Amino acid sequence: MTAFFTALGDLFTNVLFVPFSFLAEIELDNWWAANVMTWLFAVIGLVAFTYWMSQLNRYDKNGEEDKSISAHSYL
Repeated sequence: MTAFFTALGDLFTNVLFVPFSFLAEIELDNWWAANVMTWLFAVIGLVAFTYWMSQLNRYDKNGEEDKSISAHSYL
């Protein structure tokens, strides 16, 4: 069982985290390139937030949302 966890640790350290190690190495040379993953996740989050807000606005304009006080059983 120990060999499984050792192999799993080696997989993550030596294979899957190699791009992140590269980004950490270039941090002192180019800050923007080193933070490309941060920018990517920020853009994905912004797109998801915009989509979610547009869907909420669409349902609000259609009058499909139950806004009564007793809309939820715990209220």
